[in-house]
Amino acid sequence: MRRVFLTGASSGIGLAIAKLLVEEGHEVWVTSRNLERIPKMPRFHPVRLDLTDRLSVEEAFNAALAEAGYFDVVINNAGAGHFDAAEFLPMETIASQFQILVFGQIQLMQLALRHMQARGEGLIINVTSLASRLPVPFMAAYNAAKAALASFTMSIQLELGDSRVHVVDLQPADIRTEFNQGVIKSTKTNPRYDTKVARTWEVVERNMKSAPPPDLVARHVLRLVSAVRPPPRITVGDAFQSKIAPLIFRFLPQRVRIWGLKRYYGI
Repeated sequence: MRRVFLTGASSGIGLAIAKLLVEEGHEVWVTSRNLERIPKMPRFHPVRLDLTDRLSVEEAFNAALAEAGYFDVVINNAGAGHFDAAEFLPMETIASQFQILVFGQIQLMQLALRHMQARGEGLIINVTSLASRLPVPFMAAYNAAKAALASFTMSIQLELGDSRVHVVDLQPADIRTEFNQGVIKSTKTNPRYDTKVARTWEVVERNMKSAPPPDLVARHVLRLVSAVRPPPRITVGDAFQSKIAPLIFRFLPQRVRIWGLKRYYGI
């Protein structure tokens, strides 16, 4: 039995992870800004956490830790997205994306690391995104934030060395959730971008409908939780997105990568 602290557990990937973990006998402290959205289940311990509030992050983790006694696993999963042309993206929106997807999660990671280093063992799983390597047009702030967290994760992996505290960068490709319904889209129009925006969103929606379910990510997380030496990075999704495309793009010049992504999204 592992004691797990999991953010963003009220829906999508987070909820699927939480349900599978408790089914396997683990205790899970699940967070959300709205506790009413967290289902009442055995071995679920709801914790209110707002990643936009530094005090909330610290208080939530410390309160959960006091109740649990210790955590074997901490999973940074909470997320949010904005869809708009980067040229017109308000700085407040960019700052909000980085607070939720980078700064708040780094703060939680630091709290977890101090606790786990003192114990001499532990596992942190940072759910970033394949978009950190294959960016989605008109989601520049989201792409950049996920890339920042992935880079920070790798830096920590370098610094931990032979520590028994492991940090994993888990990068989902498209996963069939309600994430798109929560994406904030600009209502403003611009003749330079309107057609491209519409075409890109059409591809994004089509990919979401045909993507694998969040249970796929949950099963990978379950294996990570049980692993003696978990891998530093895994990509989860359908075979093309998670395996073939990253491998091909890894060896292509940047000009060809951009051309390929523009063709893919029809822009």
